[in-house]
Amino acid sequence: MNVFGVDIGGSGIKGAPVDLDRGDLAEPRHKVLTPHPAAPEPVADCVAEVVRHFGWSGPVGVTFPGVVTGSVVRTAANVDKNWIDVDAAELLRERLGMPVTVLNDADAAGVAEMTFGAGKGRKGTVMLLTFGTGIGSALFLDGRLVPNTELGHLELNNHEAEKRASTKVKEDEGLSWEHWARRVQKYLAHLEMLFSPELFIIGGGVSRKADKFVPLLHHIRAEIVPAQLRNNAGIVGAAMTAAAEHR
Repeated sequence: MNVFGVDIGGSGIKGAPVDLDRGDLAEPRHKVLTPHPAAPEPVADCVAEVVRHFGWSGPVGVTFPGVVTGSVVRTAANVDKNWIDVDAAELLRERLGMPVTVLNDADAAGVAEMTFGAGKGRKGTVMLLTFGTGIGSALFLDGRLVPNTELGHLELNNHEAEKRASTKVKEDEGLSWEHWARRVQKYLAHLEMLFSPELFIIGGGVSRKADKFVPLLHHIRAEIVPAQLRNNAGIVGAAMTAAAEHR
């Protein structure tokens, strides 16, 4: 069974049909740049462009980089503030003429990783972190999602964590892997003190370079592993959620 997934990010909007039996993309994903400003109408146009690239008709799952309750956006840290209080699913349904489900981007990635990836079969407390334009988080207890945790906004050394340890910050400041890993380590240690997870799953585009920084993370009790679905996890999780809602 195939369902379409779209992942809205701070720098790109990407999507593809997803084979839900395999938990993988059924076709190579299509990506467009996120418009600036990333306001609701221009972003909706880009989502429509991605979906129509495949000639898709049917349910669509969409991730959003912020808190989503029901289908209403409550926060918008890395996109335009005009998203706040918008019913994102309704906006996209009108634009696409198809059933649409919207959820937090890290939650979508976490759902995919817990079903098909690095968290499959894991009990206890598991935390997925997506490092990109910001830092997203997804928290699971015995496989059940605690939605909209947004732990990238925790204060760490008088800064929001994602303003110190996202991959965008690494790139903007020209940080070495060693320097950036020290910041990530401090962040993980803070999360470990608060939540005592058994497993950290590191997601986002940087997960494909896990060998460059995971071995540099020390003094963390929890196991640390890269996301197996890497940067496609959000697309897969969005499709999974849409399939469950429109089954």
